[in-house]
Amino acid sequence: MPADPASATLPTPLSAPAASGSGSAAQPQDLRHLPGSPGLRRTQLALFGAGLATFLLLYSTQALLPDLSANLHLTPGQASWTVSAASIGLAVAVIPVSALSERFGRTRIMTMAVFAAVAIALVLPFTGDLGTLTALRALQGVALAGLPATAMAFLAEEVHPSALPSAMGLYVAGNSIGGMSGRLLSGVVAGAYGWRAGLAAVAVASLLCAVAFRVLIPRARCFRPGPVNPRALWHTVTGHVTNPLLGRLFALGLLFMTVFGAVYTVLGYRLVAAPFDLPQALASSIFVVYLVGTVASAASARIGARLGRRGALYAAVATTSAGLLLTLPESLPLTLLGLVLITAGFFTGHCVASAAVGRTATHGRAQASALYLAAYYIGNSLGGAVGASAYHAEGWSGTVAVALTAMLLATGVTAWGTVAAHRAVTARA
Repeated sequence: MPADPASATLPTPLSAPAASGSGSAAQPQDLRHLPGSPGLRRTQLALFGAGLATFLLLYSTQALLPDLSANLHLTPGQASWTVSAASIGLAVAVIPVSALSERFGRTRIMTMAVFAAVAIALVLPFTGDLGTLTALRALQGVALAGLPATAMAFLAEEVHPSALPSAMGLYVAGNSIGGMSGRLLSGVVAGAYGWRAGLAAVAVASLLCAVAFRVLIPRARCFRPGPVNPRALWHTVTGHVTNPLLGRLFALGLLFMTVFGAVYTVLGYRLVAAPFDLPQALASSIFVVYLVGTVASAASARIGARLGRRGALYAAVATTSAGLLLTLPESLPLTLLGLVLITAGFFTGHCVASAAVGRTATHGRAQASALYLAAYYIGNSLGGAVGASAYHAEGWSGTVAVALTAMLLATGVTAWGTVAAHRAVTARA
């Protein structure tokens, strides 16, 4: 689920559900879609549409926050809850919903999830107060929880291993493009016609993606339903949470996403205010910088190979922190350069941490990935809410202080890992 968050990368997909009481065993290779086959092309296009819809909807209000504040008389902190509520809903629901897919099937859960989220999106333009809008966004996040981990499990089961990297790459591209285009589409339309029109445009675009997904997705050939054992699932989840290395990786996902959530939630407010005074549509176009994440995600494996996991994490923290400091002067070119570095650093750190989750978990890997996602989206909610409140109280420097604090904590977590690794080596010597 690389991401975002909007992610350009999500945690590494794992083919078989773990010993968590959830279901599918290893699948026969000859039933999986081979490279170049019509079934693979349909699968790729269908899940590209699903990823596009997911992130179109998840961040649909982020570019609209200044407009929401002006029209509904909200502070930045209040308006930011329209973003944070969806992330919280997804974080809370991702583990139980992904477990349900073991019993009721990946395709059924994904279909229900995307159409439920679209149905809520079609209602959002008609809301008139923050409470209703926030509640509906939280429900939308719960609905969207049925897509990320389930889509990855579907790919791992239905696609031949030789075709899996390219299939996952296209799914990730849908996530990245959805995260960017949702912000762009809503912001540009809102600049001309208001925030309600911006939300309506995203809803219609997402409906088209949902229909394309349902028409294109092939029938599952390898899925075998199994019972969901809540006690075994709980045992697996608690085991992951108490694993020191996995705990550090979950914390890093949360902390990096805190920075990303804070910066991208508040950025619109800063750009439409003095001294920049950009129009809404132009301010929304800044989200094109999000594409830097695609490049950084692709480069993260090379960086990790060269510097090691912890070295790559230190580099990601340093890059993100340097970018944050560059945004402090009231200079648009420096702010844009800083945003490029923040985005590159975030995606590098996120990719390194999320990939390490898959390698570290020796069992229950699907649940480990879901826990990482939960921490990741909690970080997005935390960053958006706290960063917006800090902006309201102290201006942009307050938001930067929140983000730099998160990076300081990420440095501490990584240093803790370095010390633990050194002690382990010494103990074996």
